[in-house]
Amino acid sequence: MSALPLPPLLDRIVNDFQFAERMERIDMLIEFADRFEEVPVWVAERPFSEEHHVQKCESDAYVWAEDQEDGTLKFYFAVENPQGISAKAWSVIMDETLSGQPLEVVAATPCDVVFTVFGKEVSMGKGMGLMGITDMVTTYARQRLKAQGKPIPVNCD
Repeated sequence: MSALPLPPLLDRIVNDFQFAERMERIDMLIEFADRFEEVPVWVAERPFSEEHHVQKCESDAYVWAEDQEDGTLKFYFAVENPQGISAKAWSVIMDETLSGQPLEVVAATPCDVVFTVFGKEVSMGKGMGLMGITDMVTTYARQRLKAQGKPIPVNCD
């Protein structure tokens, strides 16, 4: 994984998963997925715009970012596959740990953190989709930083 420090809330979750046994990890991910909330209709309605579609995601995920008054972003997600437990769990983790964080912190989040949370045995397809969700979240933060003329940290490019 990248040498950059993780955002504190994400770091805490990563530490929880890092030493979990496989079955415990699965149970933890299901608990996160159970908290998934679909993107509110005031943010987006079906059919969703292709610009928010996560490429390579087997669960057909979408990501939106809403600017907050304090200069941070609030992230919203849709997962079209009803069995997309991993995508739903990861969306909840991304929202709970990166929404409301400084743009620089979000932009520097490494995409490969997925493998620490989901384990090395995650399939290539699933890993690519989950990294795609992370990349879309960090891209929104990098776009805002660029618009503000601020330096853009490198994460997984």
